[in-house]
Amino acid sequence: MDALLSIRDLRVAYGGVEVVHGVSLEVREGECVALIGANGAGKSSTLRAICGLVPARAGSIRFDGREIANAPGHRIVRAGITMCPEGRQVFPQMTTLQNLRMGACARSDDEQARDL
Repeated sequence: MDALLSIRDLRVAYGGVEVVHGVSLEVREGECVALIGANGAGKSSTLRAICGLVPARAGSIRFDGREIANAPGHRIVRAGITMCPEGRQVFPQMTTLQNLRMGACARSDDEQARDL
C-alpha cells in the first residue's frame, strides 16, 4: 500500500538557522503515527511545514500522490491536512464536536457526517 503522506529529506529553516535536518517519514491510510523528540528537535516545525505554515527549505512532502511542499495553506487544508494545537484551548467555549466541525469547514456536510 502506498503512503498517504510521504515526507522525504525535509529541511526547514527560520532565517539562516536550519531547525529540521532531513526528516523522512511515511503515513499510510488508517495509521496513527507519532512524531516524538526532545524540545527544540523540530517536531512543531515539521508539522508546520506539512501544513504550509512555514516553507520547506528542501525536500518533498506528498499527500495522496500530490506534492504539497510550499503549497499555500488553504490548498493544504482543502486537500485534507490540518493541525490540531495541543493544550492551547483555541476555542475552549466550544464542544469537541463543534471544534471538529470548525476544522472541517472546507468539507461538505456529507463528508463531515461520514467522517464524524
